[in-house]
Amino acid sequence: MRVILTKDVEGWGTIGDIIEVKDGFARNYLIPKGFAYPATDNYVRMVQNILKQKARKLEKEKEKANEIKEKIDGQEIVLKKKVGLTGKLYGSVTAADIAQKLKEEFGTEIDRKKIMLRNPIRDIGVYTIKIRLHPEVTATIKVNVQPEEQ
Repeated sequence: MRVILTKDVEGWGTIGDIIEVKDGFARNYLIPKGFAYPATDNYVRMVQNILKQKARKLEKEKEKANEIKEKIDGQEIVLKKKVGLTGKLYGSVTAADIAQKLKEEFGTEIDRKKIMLRNPIRDIGVYTIKIRLHPEVTATIKVNVQPEEQ
C-alpha cells in the first residue's frame, strides 16, 4: 500500500515522503496513529500544502531572527554585581540575567535557552557570548561584568 507520511517516522521517512508499506502496517499502525494517509491525490495535495505553510513559517522566523541579530550583534552590555574582597562575585551571572539585560537595553525578548553560556560567569571581566536566535542565525555580544558601587 502506498502512503504519504504526515510525520517523521524513524526508519521509514520524513514528512511528505510517499512510501510503500504492507497493508496491515498501514491500516493498523500508520493511519490510526496519524503518521500517514493513503497516497491519494487529495491527501498528497493536503500534505504538500502543510509543508508549504511550514516553510513559510520557518522563513518568517528566520527573518525575525535576522532583525534581532542586526539590533544586538556586536553590542556590549554591562552587568553590575556584588563582589567579595578577593574579586569573586557573590553568586554568578546566568543566561537569565543576560536575557533580562538585553530586554531592558534593546527591547528584545530572547529566551535564556538560546544564550550559549556553558557555565555561569563567576568573575569580573569581559566575556564574548553567542546567542543562537535560529538554527541558521547566531549573534555575538560582549558581556562586561563590573563590581557594583558600594
